[in-house]
Amino acid sequence: MGTISKIVITGGPCAGKTTAMSWIQNNFTQRGYTVLFVPETATEFITGGVAPWTCGSNVDYQKCQVKLQMVKEALFEQAARTMPGEKILIVCDRGALDNKAYMTREEFDQVLQFVHSDEITLRDNYDAVFHLVTAAKGAQEFYTTANNAARIETVEQAVALDDKIIASWTGHPHLRVIDNATDFEVKMERLITEIASALGEPAPNETDRKFLIEYPDLRWLKSVPSCQRVEVIQTYLKSANDDEVRVRQRGTQGHYIYFQTTKSRVNDHQWIETERRLSQEEYLTLLMDADTTLRQIRKTRYCLTYGNQYFEIDVYPFWHDRAIAHIETSGEESDVCFPEQLKIIREVTDDENYMNAALARRTEY
Repeated sequence: MGTISKIVITGGPCAGKTTAMSWIQNNFTQRGYTVLFVPETATEFITGGVAPWTCGSNVDYQKCQVKLQMVKEALFEQAARTMPGEKILIVCDRGALDNKAYMTREEFDQVLQFVHSDEITLRDNYDAVFHLVTAAKGAQEFYTTANNAARIETVEQAVALDDKIIASWTGHPHLRVIDNATDFEVKMERLITEIASALGEPAPNETDRKFLIEYPDLRWLKSVPSCQRVEVIQTYLKSANDDEVRVRQRGTQGHYIYFQTTKSRVNDHQWIETERRLSQEEYLTLLMDADTTLRQIRKTRYCLTYGNQYFEIDVYPFWHDRAIAHIETSGEESDVCFPEQLKIIREVTDDENYMNAALARRTEY
């Protein structure tokens, strides 16, 4: 059986998802992938007569939609395991967490109980999530409801819904927001580049910029709808070459996912990075090969979407006056717009002292 990856293409109304599916099919078939598409469940339901306004209540509808989404994905994965291709890509036209944007917290909790799951499991069940920003944000002249019978939102409603969907997925370990800062064709090219990077294709096209900030106001972060808190434990493994190999446990409230990452330097700022999802058993086995000369890194990560940017703010237990904010950009010169609540001390992208591997080697902080 080959490698199976599952990603979500999501976004606000009229964001370009339909065109994106065609681009993904063409580009990744050429790269040797067998590409499978899970159709958008809401459109199937609504065009078939099942909608929040035809069911007994919104929560009645959402229970059906989330359940069908999960069943469809499970069957696509089952089918993928029987296929001969070495690289299989399952593309979900929206995922289970999109529904959260259409519910109150109470309704969402009822749905979670109905499907016998939890928010973290539903969110992190995908290898990567790509949010295409609605045309109503920055490309209003192209916003239309004419090409989708299930789309009924005004421009203002589309903007608000776009924000809610981003907030629903915030906290995922690989969320990327593709905005309308460029024309539509370049927007699609950026999406393809981001997907290729997430799949481990050797294309060093992003810079992980890192900023030393003052210790953040945790009460403010916890109050922001588009912010999610996760706990991270990172362990470095022995490596026979210059590659940096680490395993990571990530999650909250007893629900965790596990990864192995191999990082090969290209230059001082960029690298080729490959990552694979681990089972808990695989993770525990790899821990036996931990590099005992390095400390295990534990941190609380606050994932924050702000202005179509995705920040990861790492708070370490050994610092009480500072923290580190990460953001992936297309280059070293890209503008970064920080919330005013985050106080920047300086950029430390080039400072090896603030790399996790360096922190793991330190005996004093």
